[in-house]
Amino acid sequence: MHRLSTRSLSAALRHGGARYRNAAAAPISSSSPLPDTVREKDNKLRCYSVLTTGKLNITDSLTQLNLKNGLFFGSRYESTAAASDSSATPPAESYEYQAEVSRLLDLIVNSLYSNKEVFLRELISNASDALDKLRFLSVTEPELLKDAVDLDIRIQTDKDNGIVTIIDTGIGMTRQELVDCLGTIAQSGTAKFLKALKDSKDAVGDNNLIGQFGVGFYSAFLVSDKVVVSSKSPKSDKQYVWEGEANSSSYTIREETDPEKLIPRGTRLTLYLKRDDKGFAHPERVEKLVKNYSQFVSFPIYTWQEKGYTKEVEVDEDPADAKKDEQDEKTEKKKKTKTVVERYWDWELTNETQPIWLRSPKEVSTEDYNEFYKKTFNEYLDPIASSHFTTEGEVEFRSILYVPAVSPMGKDDIVNPKTKNIRLYVKRVFISDDFDGELFPRYLSFVKGVVDSNDLPLNVSREILQESRIVRIMRKRLVRKAFDMILGISLSENKEDYEKFWDNFGKYLKLGCIEDRENHKRIAPLLRFFSSQSDEEMISLDEYVENMKPEQKDIYYIASDSVTSAKSTPFLEKLLEKDLEVLFLVDPIDEVAIQNLKSYKEKNFVDISKEDLDLGDKNEEKEKEMKQEFGQTCDWIKKRLGDKVASVQISNRLSSSPCVLVSGRFGWSANMERLMKSQTVGDTASLEYMRGRRVFEINPEHPIIKNLNAAFKSSPDDEDALRAIDLLYDAALVSSGYTPENPAQLGGKIYEMMGVALSWKWSTPADVPPPEANPGKLGTLEAEVVEPVEAGGQK
Repeated sequence: MHRLSTRSLSAALRHGGARYRNAAAAPISSSSPLPDTVREKDNKLRCYSVLTTGKLNITDSLTQLNLKNGLFFGSRYESTAAASDSSATPPAESYEYQAEVSRLLDLIVNSLYSNKEVFLRELISNASDALDKLRFLSVTEPELLKDAVDLDIRIQTDKDNGIVTIIDTGIGMTRQELVDCLGTIAQSGTAKFLKALKDSKDAVGDNNLIGQFGVGFYSAFLVSDKVVVSSKSPKSDKQYVWEGEANSSSYTIREETDPEKLIPRGTRLTLYLKRDDKGFAHPERVEKLVKNYSQFVSFPIYTWQEKGYTKEVEVDEDPADAKKDEQDEKTEKKKKTKTVVERYWDWELTNETQPIWLRSPKEVSTEDYNEFYKKTFNEYLDPIASSHFTTEGEVEFRSILYVPAVSPMGKDDIVNPKTKNIRLYVKRVFISDDFDGELFPRYLSFVKGVVDSNDLPLNVSREILQESRIVRIMRKRLVRKAFDMILGISLSENKEDYEKFWDNFGKYLKLGCIEDRENHKRIAPLLRFFSSQSDEEMISLDEYVENMKPEQKDIYYIASDSVTSAKSTPFLEKLLEKDLEVLFLVDPIDEVAIQNLKSYKEKNFVDISKEDLDLGDKNEEKEKEMKQEFGQTCDWIKKRLGDKVASVQISNRLSSSPCVLVSGRFGWSANMERLMKSQTVGDTASLEYMRGRRVFEINPEHPIIKNLNAAFKSSPDDEDALRAIDLLYDAALVSSGYTPENPAQLGGKIYEMMGVALSWKWSTPADVPPPEANPGKLGTLEAEVVEPVEAGGQK
């Protein structure tokens, strides 16, 4: 135990006496929210708490704090050294655990709990139960509160000896209740108490109590070699001590006779920690665990903390400085001081933050929501939006959800379903924030919030959510509320909020299009894309539908790696002429998301890079004429290209380009093929059967195609014409978004064609080799140059 020396104690009382005198929290009103109709008392009610344990007793050292007259009851400190009379202590009676409890206890300690630190959560929850029961029973039995002791929980640690003491001023336990409750696993006082309430005709009380499984107390053995429970019930004149060890099949119960350890009411639970778990006895560790798990327990929780205050003290003057001051009589002498920190120990309220989700949304301001968000999730920026709601009916729970201002660093949450953004509470006690998609789907993992439920089924350790109908109902309602909150951002007058949201979390919603078919109607209005008519500002699908032409039946899109490449693709030519808007899907996930949506407001999504594109302007007579004119040319081109293409067709989507390479209706687009190729890590064998058929479409209005048509009719075996077909195909590969199979060969073809087209086009006369000249007839050169000009004119 941390003892106060006489000097530090007097100093603490002199400088911080108010801290000690007011150490206990303000008394909690004994008035119960339960109706006054509760008049009966169940005589069979025994086990009031699995935890109801203890007053402050860290060591058996002679010099210690007298809690009965000191800190614990808000009085002054008194140092005592009274020695207990061991001869007057009655012998302890030994009891065997019932129903193979020793084996079951080993199972609980070694298998049931996966995280040791939950022991403090369990014990504090049980202490809260004991206080709840006392407050409830005091409505009909006011004499239970005859000892003017505040209703609170206190935790003191001794890190040197590895001891943790948890004290509550709740209902306490009698000798028989210690046997019944702590000697039989799964026989919880809370469970009996709830059963008594349900059996009582007049009881319509608050049964929001924890500990229904009766194993919370035994979590103490996760970290303890020995546990001592000292309990005093207001219904008994005597205080009894229960003592058990981790590896023992029995326990002892004796009467408490040491006057230093007597308490007026409640329970003191003392844990003697194992060697490897003595770190739990550090005050900072305990404070952190309380704030994490029990921050919102309705009773005040105090922890024993070291504190300090600064004060000025005089220092001895240096003789050399004193002699110098004597020589200078005019120098004004000042006493030299220094600032020191005086250390002392005192109780500190740990759970100051109140659960705002229990308040009415009308009473909570935006500042309160933002402050709660920052404290709970350690954020520094205000959230974009929040939603506070209560669901009633078949399943009841309260929740507050938030949309963060920025996405997580590293963006790992989009592929990791186990996020820690949703904190689950059961009756205001933190249970877990580590879920595998039970409460929120993966694509909504960026949403942060708290959920407090009284109906959730938990296993005996209260750590793992069981898959149940209640959980499914909660998930459905939470998802719906999350979408309502995001929709509110999109409908806000401040468009910058949704732009910020989309930049950070747009990919999450697109992932929802793939994973959650049930919520397509909620996700689709939230999507945003660039388009051919809005390449700088994203538009929604609703805006696209509003701008559609009266005769337009489908929503057109093109997938590409950037807006720039999408704007320059040849697939757009005819649509731009008709003033039809096309969505630009520039994120890798966009195309898959749209394909999973399939339609929006009865408008199908159509990829303009696929074959059989219908723009609603078919002219059957003209098509028939074109087929007659260019049908054999298409067969000639197909013969030259061989298996590279599935067919050669006349295009209805081109206006300025000679040709384009389109995907089959059920095959991959060029963009998808590029993405899949990057995923195979060089294994192109899998692409051969997964790659869709390609269709080579030609523009019969283009001069190049007309020349090829003439070449086919005059000389179909001409090498230049055949090479032109090969070059057209390679150029169509690039312009349509595909990757050339042999880039070097394509480069060679381009260089060859350039050489033919540019031969001596810009050459100067100096670059042309001169004819042979006679050196002896230099004087006649001028006449010979002029004469042909004159002779050429005589015709």
